[in-house]
Parts: sequence; C-alpha cells; structure tokens
Amino acid sequence: MTERQKDRPWLMRTYAGHSTAEASNELYRRNLAKGQTGLSVAFDLPTQTGYDPDHILARGEVGRVGVPVSHLGDMRRLFQDIPLEQMNTSMTINATAMWLLALYQVVAEEQGADITRLQGTTQNDIVKEYLSRGTHVFPPGPSLRLTTDMIAYTVSHMPKWNPINICSYHLQEAGATPVQEIAYAMSTAIAVLDAVRDSGQVPQERMGDVVARISFFVNAGVRFIEEMCKMRAFTRIWDKVTKERYGIENPKQRRFRYGVQVNSLGLTEAQPENNVQRIVLEMLAVTLSKDARARAVQLPAWNEALGLPRPWDQQWSLRIQQVLAHESDLLEYEDIFEGSHVIEAKVAKLVEESLAEIERIQEMGGAMAAVESGYLKSQLVSSHAERRARIESGQEKIVGVNIFETTEPNPLTADLDTAIQTVDPAVEARVISALQNWRDTRYQPPFNHPRPCKALERLKEAAKGTGNLMEATLECARAGVTTGEWAGALREVFGEFRAPTGVSSAPVAIPAEEGSALSEVRRKVDLTARDLGVGKLRFLVGKPGLDGHSNGAEQIAVRARDAGFEVVYQGIRLTPEQIVDAALSEDVHAVGLSILSGSHAQLVPDVLERLRVAGATDIPVIAGGIIPNGDAEQLRAAGVAAVFTPKDFDITGIIGRIVDEIRKANKLDPLEVPA
Repeated sequence: MTERQKDRPWLMRTYAGHSTAEASNELYRRNLAKGQTGLSVAFDLPTQTGYDPDHILARGEVGRVGVPVSHLGDMRRLFQDIPLEQMNTSMTINATAMWLLALYQVVAEEQGADITRLQGTTQNDIVKEYLSRGTHVFPPGPSLRLTTDMIAYTVSHMPKWNPINICSYHLQEAGATPVQEIAYAMSTAIAVLDAVRDSGQVPQERMGDVVARISFFVNAGVRFIEEMCKMRAFTRIWDKVTKERYGIENPKQRRFRYGVQVNSLGLTEAQPENNVQRIVLEMLAVTLSKDARARAVQLPAWNEALGLPRPWDQQWSLRIQQVLAHESDLLEYEDIFEGSHVIEAKVAKLVEESLAEIERIQEMGGAMAAVESGYLKSQLVSSHAERRARIESGQEKIVGVNIFETTEPNPLTADLDTAIQTVDPAVEARVISALQNWRDTRYQPPFNHPRPCKALERLKEAAKGTGNLMEATLECARAGVTTGEWAGALREVFGEFRAPTGVSSAPVAIPAEEGSALSEVRRKVDLTARDLGVGKLRFLVGKPGLDGHSNGAEQIAVRARDAGFEVVYQGIRLTPEQIVDAALSEDVHAVGLSILSGSHAQLVPDVLERLRVAGATDIPVIAGGIIPNGDAEQLRAAGVAAVFTPKDFDITGIIGRIVDEIRKANKLDPLEVPA
C-alpha cells in the first residue's frame, strides 16, 4: 500500500498555557515547531469564571492552570507571530466563551485574516460545568442563551468554527459510567439544538449547518474495548437523533465529530511511570476503529497527577501520538472491528441503555431541568462513590496503588520538585500590575480604544432584551473592556448560579457492616462526639478559590456523612473569609480544604490565620489535592493537621485520620483500634 492511500492522521494537540500570555505564546510556537498540528489553549480559572486577576477570588489562581487573558492586549500577545487564518485552535472556555471568541476574532482581524476562514473550537458546554468542572457563572437559562447566540453568529459569520463542543470528558472524571456519559452528553446536545431551533435566529434550512458544526469532547479510560464501543455507540445515537429529531438528511452533516483528551482521572501519583502505558491504551480506544476515530487527540502527561507537566513531558505525549500515526500501519486499513460479533453486541447494549436514559431525562423536561433538580449531579456523585468503593475493596485493581505496590526507586521522580513545572508566585503580581496599566492607558496611543463604559452599557441593554449578544460583545472587545468588566455587566443582568452539590441525595456507597472499616470509624466518630459532649461531630468541607473540580471533596463529604458526621458543604468558589465564617457559625470540629488548582500555598495558610485570629485554634485544618511534597511540608509547618493527595485512595481511612486529629486538637486520649 502506498503512502498516498493512507488516511490522514487526526489533529495532534497539547493542552497548554500558563503564567502569562508571553510565556504561553513561546510555548505554543515551540510545540508547533515539534510537529503539533493544532493549538489547545488552557485558560486560567479567573479567565474561565469571568474575573480579573485582581479580584479577591482570583488570589492564588492567576496563571496556574492556564493562561490569564484579561483583555484584547493579552489575546494579541498570546497569538503573536502565529497566523490565525492558518491555525486550528481549540479553546477550553465555557461560561466566558463568547468573550474569548470575540477577542480571538478581533485579533484575527488585526492580523488581516478573513474571519470566514478561521478554524477551531470553543468548548462552551455549560451543562457539564454545573455537574463536574465548576466554571459556570450564570444560571442555566442565560447560559443557554449565550451558547445559542454564539452558534447563530458563527454559522453566519465564521462557518468553519465549531461554536460548541459538548463535553462528556468531565462527566467521566466525575464518575459517569459509559451509559451516563453518552446519555448526559446527548441530552445536552438536544437541549442546545432545541434552543437554537426555537430561537428563530437560524432558518430551518440552515439547521444542517448547525448540526455539522456541533462537535464533542470525550474521555477515553483504560478499559479500552468498552471505550471504543462507547465511541461507536455515540456515532449511532448521534446519527439517529439528528435525522429523526431535526430532520437532517445529509449524512455528512450527521457525522459524529469528536476530539479526545484521554483520561486524567485514572492517572496515579503512585508509580507514575505506569501512566505512560495507561495513556497509550486510552489513545488506542479512540484511534483503532476507523469508523469511530477521533478528529483530534490530546494526551495528558505521565506526571499530571503530581503537578503541572514540563514542556519535555508534553513532548513525550505528543511523540506517543506521532509514533502511532507515522510508524505503525494503523492508517492503512478499513475499520478492523467491522463484523466482530463481540463488539457489535457491546455497542448494541450501550445504544439501548443510553437511549433509555436519554428518554428518562427528556421526560424530566430535558438536560437543563435535570441539572436544576439535582438529578444529574446526584447520579454522578453516586456512580463515583461506587467506583471509589470498588477501588478501596480491591475489586477494581490499579497497578501500583492497590496491587503490585512494591517498586524500585523511580529515577523520574527522584527529585520531585524538578519532576513538575512550578509557576513562579511572582507572576500574579506582574499580571495584576499589567492589568492596572491596561486600565489606565487603554484610551491613549497607541491603543486609542473608545471609552469602555458605553460598550458595557450597550451590552447590558442587549442582555435585558432578546437580541444576539455577540455584536455587543465584539464592541466591548474593541473598546478594551476587561474579562471581569464583561462578565460583571452580565452578572448584573443575569445574576449568578450556585449548582446543586449532589452530596445530600447521594446513596450510601459502602455499608457499615459489623467489623468493617467503616463501622470502626463510625464507632470512633460516636465515641468522640460523646467525649466532647455533643450530639454529632460536625465537619466542614471547603473549596476555597476558583477550583471547581469538586469530585474529591464530594466523595469525602459523602463518606464523612456515612461515618456519622454532620457535614457542612456549601459547594465551590468560596473565599477563606467565607469558609472561616461558616466554620465558626456552624461550630464545626474540623475543616477540610480541597484544592486541585495549585492555589493551596496561598489560600490554606489564610484560612489557618483567620481561625487563629478568631481564637479557634482547636479546629484542625486538613488539606487535600494535588500538593507537591515540598508544599505539603510547608503546609504542615504552617499548622495544617494532615495533608492528603491522590495516592491516599482509602477514603474511610482518611475519615478515621480526621477523627484522630479532632481528638488531638481537643486533647483527648487516642482511641485504641481493635487489632
């Protein structure tokens, strides 16, 4: 077979961005020079949640998990010397997707690009933000309107752009089974397409163009046969839904178009070198089957469970893709699973069960109603709790974690502090200073932006009405408006939304049978409550800052509840001040702080100091998250009672340790644990 007949490889991306627009621009140009064929931009949490870097909630988060983009100047620097007309850019942005796309379009115009030729994707799936990732801003109704307006705008003005990719990726991270992943993602797509159809902004004859530009972003776990069958099931259901519900006759427009980030949830802190083969297996699930092959793939790095990957780690992941595409014979064959009765039976079962769950959600009033009622969230929390229980019991085996734990010394992690990239804490101050300078000089040469207040007033007027918000947003971008100002104007009109946590309605994952680990912890909880003269021990689980990945916090909260604690959990996005206020007013016996974004070094000591000032030094503070060894030592030195990281998978054991810390803080004798 000649080279000419081979299929074209998928787009190869690396999810990247950190510190500043300048540093990220340099990283992108280096990655493109290594053979990467598309960009995947990671934005920091303030940018994703509509705050400027000097907002109180942005503290400790600026430039950590992505690049801060506060205004047009930042977007210019981010893509300097990268011709956008020739680029395929994926932007992981949801609540503020319209704003970031407007900045991207204006920068492309300044480069002289024809915007009808711009190619790429804005993630822009708000439903999964309410369920799993936590970067939502507005209530479901206004959020759906922003998405609808963007889709209507791009179909007319940027026909090659994907204005949304529906994300099942984060649903799997939050515990979704393959059936839940398919059903919830499809229900979201139905909600979006119904909203576009019913908005009157797109004539019925153009709905095929809308469907053709809807893409999906999925997760591939290590059970690669099941994952590959899931992708085949996805393609069948999408074809059926778009033909039957929306009357799309053109099979090319009905094609299921998806990109992949393979699973980060399954990557382990213990023996992290094993993550390389996990990543390879996960990639095979979405590339082996030609009929359900991904259009774009980005792989995490082997050390993602330890912290921020370095450029070399990201290069390794890119090379994994390149070896498969260019050295193997994968792209020379038709679909190699065609005719397999095993695969066919599995796919048919997934299709049948997923369609039944989609129907159940439609009967509730669709995806948005199922978000607001808390149904979807409680289902995910429950599935995740069941998965954690299987790992703890050893029923689900994870090499290096709960099986084959003995290991040779690992040269890759001999010096843990250099095995990951760290963001200089001074970056935040530099970004804030640059933002203040932008605000002071945006009206002056060389920018000469018009005064932003008029553009913001026009945006608010548009938001109060029913017109498309994209033109008013573009005007804001050209006027030098900041991310926080744009989102702030819409917050005034739309309000904000606190999503259901799903904790109180989650069923018990592990029965506390006599002699079980959980029954022993329950006994410790009851005895300690009695020793302290209270009815129940009270435990506050807090998510300070902007990190919305609440899966771990929810699992701790559910298990603490099952162990007999009264749990106070108010969800995500709280300031240290709010957490301490809640701890004092609820008279809790311990505070658990969960942070995965890296802002622990600033936010955890702040909570400790506020408790100290309030005279509440008898409330032990526990920290959990992706916390490097050196940082963990500093937190303990600052007064944190215990630090837990992803390697601590025994949740019941963690709850037991929390009881021990409550006893120690209250000067009670340690409890004897039966042999």
